[in-house]
Amino acid sequence: MKYLSASTALLLMSFAVNASNPDENKPTLEGPYLGQTPPSLTPKTFAPGIISTEGWEYGVVFAPNMKELYWVREVNADTDPKQEFVVYEQLNNKWHERVISPRSGTPTLSTDGNTMFFGRSYKERIGDNWSDAKRLGPDFEDIRIMRVTASDAGTIAIDEATREGDGMLRYSRIIDGKREAPIPFPKEINTGQWNAHPFIASDESYVIWDGQRNNAERNADLFISFKQEDGLWGEAIKFGEEINTGSSEFAAQVTPDGKYLFFNRNVGPDNTDTFWVDAKVIEKLRPKK
Repeated sequence: MKYLSASTALLLMSFAVNASNPDENKPTLEGPYLGQTPPSLTPKTFAPGIISTEGWEYGVVFAPNMKELYWVREVNADTDPKQEFVVYEQLNNKWHERVISPRSGTPTLSTDGNTMFFGRSYKERIGDNWSDAKRLGPDFEDIRIMRVTASDAGTIAIDEATREGDGMLRYSRIIDGKREAPIPFPKEINTGQWNAHPFIASDESYVIWDGQRNNAERNADLFISFKQEDGLWGEAIKFGEEINTGSSEFAAQVTPDGKYLFFNRNVGPDNTDTFWVDAKVIEKLRPKK
């Protein structure tokens, strides 16, 4: 798998948009993770003033080479609000920001970096470019998918947006080279309301999602279920108070290097920030054999 090494311009051509370049107004960012100091087992805001601002941002995801970072954000909130799909790319150790396009779904990447998902659509990497948008298939067309994540084996986990909050979390494997129809996760995962944004581990050993259980007020918390030795999913475990607060936490994802858990948190009216924490918080919850 070859990633970009010279310019993001080639990568962005297939999105057929006019990319902007706001780098001249940004601080110089060098080193891993936009040069940010890594967190401990206590979550901290990721890239304050850069990624996490006083506005709405969502869905930070790194490419497997850890040299590309994608997310979406809202701009001109007070005058002409719109949402943008943005990328930071590391070139010669420095990070450069470019606006790719208006937002289209919630972008995520396959574990090999060759597929970018946008709900029911996806694009495939072709050299330094991306293919035209393709569809997951007819079995997915009636599901309002917000987010897709994938394992090394190509299994995808998907959610379903509904007005009532009763959407199902589902998975779909590759069987004999073909994608199977989506199957609901069991009740250990599909219990409560507003279950959404599943993240399936690269080795399929756990699934993280956000939802609401035993809470009358609308407030998303993060949960995890580990796959047991018999292949069944274990009971949902709620992340602790260091992660779940009185605000909503949602859309978690582990970095491709396995080191950090990223998630979103509502920190005020119309203000959603990105947080990160050492991925050891996951191992602390793993049941002892």
